[in-house]
Amino acid sequence: MVALESTLLAHGLPPGRNLEVGLRLERVVRAAGAVPATIAVLDGVARIGLGADELARLCAPGAGFAKLSRRDLGAAYALGCDGATTVASTATLAHQAGVGVFATGGLGGVHLAAPVGAASWDVSADLDVLSQTPVVVVCSGVKSILDIAATVEVLETRSVPVIGFGTDSFPGFYLRGSAHSVPWRVDSAVAAAAVVAAHREVPGGAGVLLVNPVPVEFELDVELHDRLLREGMEMVRERDIRGKDVTPALLAHFHEGSGGASLTANTELVADNARVAAEVAVALAQSASR
Repeated sequence: MVALESTLLAHGLPPGRNLEVGLRLERVVRAAGAVPATIAVLDGVARIGLGADELARLCAPGAGFAKLSRRDLGAAYALGCDGATTVASTATLAHQAGVGVFATGGLGGVHLAAPVGAASWDVSADLDVLSQTPVVVVCSGVKSILDIAATVEVLETRSVPVIGFGTDSFPGFYLRGSAHSVPWRVDSAVAAAAVVAAHREVPGGAGVLLVNPVPVEFELDVELHDRLLREGMEMVRERDIRGKDVTPALLAHFHEGSGGASLTANTELVADNARVAAEVAVALAQSASR
């Protein structure tokens, strides 16, 4: 099985497009021989895999799904809320349900401070959860609107293995690479599954981060990307945007400034990550049955 998050659908994509993408991701996983499990909280109950009606409910305009990190799950259960799960909460629920592979777009990380160069204490819960939760997260690195250098350092400090899938460079979400290398590389799902299986024999509870770059034809132009990032950080500073509102504001700025190219990149990279995750899940299942 392959877990899929729901925050991308409820909060990261526009109505109409979100349902289209949600259905596509499930088709991609099935085509690779695995079973998709889109995860969300409905009426205070964690759902590991959504039916067609539940997926449509999640993606409906104005559905009002709360954005749930791991810390929010207990409150959502007790209060009977609807919630879309982030990387942190999806990984948590996937592990609880026995699902060991999870595909997403980008991992959360350390946020850039405004002005750039200042210290930032805004660190995604995704990093700590991954260090404590033995799932494989297949993603395209971290969003390039984050502090990639600091995020890579935190992953090392938390003893989270980072494996490049067909790459020697840590991906930057919209960009295929960054100034940071990955410590290990594999070039096939079978090799990735072998690393994961061996890692699970090592003491400790950390997951594995398998980073897969955006397909080359959908990578954003580097100059356009860098200009939009500079402008976006200035916008955040001028409007005093803080906390969980920073990422949506910057992503919206990228979407508008790139003429929709960033949204296309987001869609295509998460679809490719779903394919890779499904291939790894199948390889893990086959090796376990031998």
